[in-house]
Amino acid sequence: MNRKEFLQALAGATAATAATAATASAPSVAAAMPSAQGRRPRAIAMWDFSWLERRWPGAGYENWDLALDELTERGYDAVRIDAYPHLVAAEPNKSWLLKPVWDTQDWGAPTLVRVRVLPELHQFIAKCRDRGVKVGLSTWFREDESEIRRRISGPEQLAVAWNTTLSGIQQAGLLDALLYVDLCNEWPGTVWAPFVQPPLDWGQWFDPRAMAWMGRAVAAVRAEFPSLPLLFSTDNDRVETIAEQDLHFVDAIEHHLWMVGENNDEFYELAGYHYERFSEVGYHNLQLTAANIYAEKPAYWQKLLTDKIARLANASRHARLPLMTTECWAIVDYKDWPLLPWDWVKEVCAKGVLTASATGQWMAMATSNFCGPQFQGMWRDINWHRQLTSTIKAGPIDPTIQSGRLYGRL
Repeated sequence: MNRKEFLQALAGATAATAATAATASAPSVAAAMPSAQGRRPRAIAMWDFSWLERRWPGAGYENWDLALDELTERGYDAVRIDAYPHLVAAEPNKSWLLKPVWDTQDWGAPTLVRVRVLPELHQFIAKCRDRGVKVGLSTWFREDESEIRRRISGPEQLAVAWNTTLSGIQQAGLLDALLYVDLCNEWPGTVWAPFVQPPLDWGQWFDPRAMAWMGRAVAAVRAEFPSLPLLFSTDNDRVETIAEQDLHFVDAIEHHLWMVGENNDEFYELAGYHYERFSEVGYHNLQLTAANIYAEKPAYWQKLLTDKIARLANASRHARLPLMTTECWAIVDYKDWPLLPWDWVKEVCAKGVLTASATGQWMAMATSNFCGPQFQGMWRDINWHRQLTSTIKAGPIDPTIQSGRLYGRL
């Protein structure tokens, strides 16, 4: 079966699966009608901090015009980047020395790197707007040599950093190019938000302390920028708790999910991978095991993913909030390496896109964690990207969420 035949077959099977899951405890997927205003979901790529840090020859982002042309060629019409708000608030035109968050991954720089945030941030956003690409701003609060991020002692300081950054974007006449603002990636994970003390970790998005931070920070930013969609992205297995919280202050649920994280990281446990950041032992184990583990029972692994998507869609329906997902579907960490084939990763990611799109709950989604030019094994398959981004943009939006700040920005 060639890829076109595979995707056509997968589309039919996935739509049936999603409809069955949805009708069990929520309105039918058939109720998700196209937008009366003609608005459609956005196909978004996560370019994180790579857009600014990976600019050495051959790193993928040294020529923004080329990278963005390739992005639109593949059908993407939104991109998520790190705006480095803590550095903008401290000294935007300074050349900052950043420390590596890892040397095993191909996001960002694997070693020390110097960056300047302004005017580069404004230049990049302008290039996106010229191509009809909406920009989602986020931040991973990258670590510099002086640990500027530690100055954020509370939600008010977090809001000041973002308000300073957004004010500059507004003064540059670029506020209309933004799709949304994510005040902290995967809140409140310790790697990205070490300034929260005592520390909170991934999966603690609904801890009362984390909720208080979010509510106060969003309120302070919204006071200055009332029309911007605001949120905190998250990675939380207990998605049912979404419907149990008062989330009136956020405009969407930006939830990250992967097959490998289901059933207590079952896939990664079998593969012997434990998110090693400065050791290659985890990748060595993936080389020897990952493709075979998937090949032994692909239907089982795909069902773990589709079950999680159905749970998340139902939770968002009950919360009456739209979903976005910019990190997703198959595996968290992967790269172009010997013995790491991309075929099974693309197969799982296609299943995820088709399943999620059919629910009508997503206003923006990625095709994987790897929809960027540094992942050549994924990036060079132009038709794969086009087929999935077309599916995303042609997907329905449930009538119950056809309103609000994010919907208005689509």
